[in-house]
Amino acid sequence: MKIYESAENYLETILILGQKNGNVRSIDIANELAFSKPSVSVAMKNLRHAGHILVDNDGYITLTQSGRQIAEVIYERHMLISDWFIQLGVSEKTAREDACRIEHVISAESFAALKKHVTGQD
Repeated sequence: MKIYESAENYLETILILGQKNGNVRSIDIANELAFSKPSVSVAMKNLRHAGHILVDNDGYITLTQSGRQIAEVIYERHMLISDWFIQLGVSEKTAREDACRIEHVISAESFAALKKHVTGQD
């Protein structure tokens, strides 16, 4: 199943906020991404229907196994690519912005080759 870039961004944000704050609510996502609350609400509904998140009665959001898997892949790509750009002399701001765009379009094959090159691991 193809997942859209915006959904990947939401899942990655939920992962990061969960690691940072423990609990995640829609308002936290809206504040982090500077999106409107209604936009985030629609996205959470779509992610819930796709089986990528769970929302409890108090509005706390958790990733399902599929949601966590997608988020971790995107986050790994983001970190490796942005760190590599920074090591190459790109400013942190530009490196993170560029990595955010690249992380969604790079193929698994190309990322694996890049990861092997950067880390020296298979």
